Amino acid sequence: MTQSVLQSIAAAELPERGQELAGGIFVTRYWLNGQERALLLMPDEFEGAWGEYGAKIDGAGSYSDGEANTRAMAEAGSQIAIKALELGAFIPSCLEGQLLMVAKADGLVNLREDGWHWLSSQRSAGSAYSMGFEDGWLNYGFRKGNEFLVRPVRSLMIQ
Repeated sequence: MTQSVLQSIAAAELPERGQELAGGIFVTRYWLNGQERALLLMPDEFEGAWGEYGAKIDGAGSYSDGEANTRAMAEAGSQIAIKALELGAFIPSCLEGQLLMVAKADGLVNLREDGWHWLSSQRSAGSAYSMGFEDGWLNYGFRKGNEFLVRPVRSLMIQ
């Protein structure tokens, strides 16, 4: 049996930032593709390679749309993308990763600081973006075949 995942929420029903919502922690409101959304940090964490070094994945180059990137990654066989989608979540984009860092700096969420986290935004055939949550460094110099942490997120449309 598949679990039903909340897809949208009324603005009046949003909790304060840092509070539980739909199985995660409400991070912030943001705009994506002309739609206001609520970003949630999920409790799951795992590790793996972004994908195959040297293979450019069409559709995984968005700086802002982590869900679209993650779906493109999964279609190309990325195991971390497949796992995130199975959780009803996705790998954050560069923008979404930076929003997580703001929430961490504001004391609203806890993120591991002892390693790099993959983001879903592809830089090139050889590399993708990653973020260090100790200090908020955004990096694109790591090879896609390296294994890093993944902290999935979910995004709800705000009505």
